[in-house]
Amino acid sequence: MRMFMAENVKPSMPKTESTKEFMRMIKEYSQSDITDKSIVGTLMSELTTKKFDWSQPIHEHVTGMANIAARLKSMGMEVNESFLVQFIMNSLPPEFGQFQVNYNTIKDKWNFQEIKAMLVQEEGRLKKMRDHSIHLTTHEGPSFSKVKPGKKNKKDKAPMKVNKGNIQKDQKCFFCKKVGHFKKDCPERKSWFEKKGTFYVSVSFEANIIEVLNNTWWLDSGATTHVSNIMQGFLSI
Repeated sequence: MRMFMAENVKPSMPKTESTKEFMRMIKEYSQSDITDKSIVGTLMSELTTKKFDWSQPIHEHVTGMANIAARLKSMGMEVNESFLVQFIMNSLPPEFGQFQVNYNTIKDKWNFQEIKAMLVQEEGRLKKMRDHSIHLTTHEGPSFSKVKPGKKNKKDKAPMKVNKGNIQKDQKCFFCKKVGHFKKDCPERKSWFEKKGTFYVSVSFEANIIEVLNNTWWLDSGATTHVSNIMQGFLSI
């Protein structure tokens, strides 16, 4: 018989050798005013502080609170149905915030069966949202590559170093046939133009040029620093 007793009542009941004696103890226990007050206080505290924590279905949570109210009624302390509904609303976690707002905005009041049915529907909707959120987090979350300790990831390669010496060796001038510069930078070609008295214009699409010849002009529509030291050539433009 002790197996079917509530957990908060079982410790206070003494163990007996016979069923008859145990029933007599239960009768005395139920007729005690002090015991009644203690149980009522415990049940009332449990009813007002009970919280839904997703450890059980919402219908079991609501039914458990209704059972507590029924026990209080059997002990002479009736809990009105409207109070029970409000206690149930207060026991809901923040996830049911929108549900509580909707309930407070309607004029009609729900009874116990109505709020129980509504909460079961809301629980199903919230579970679908939580499962969908977990699915998105699993498939769209950040991916981490597995790299063994002491080894660098192949994707995080160091920037390629350019050997300037090799580039200069590959540069060949088509004017003087020498290696180390291009035709547009050839000093012999520029000297040839100066001796001939012919001005020339070259178009360059290079960027980030740092070193240029002193006797040349560079026209750049978006240049932040104009590399020139003479005004010759711009007087007639």
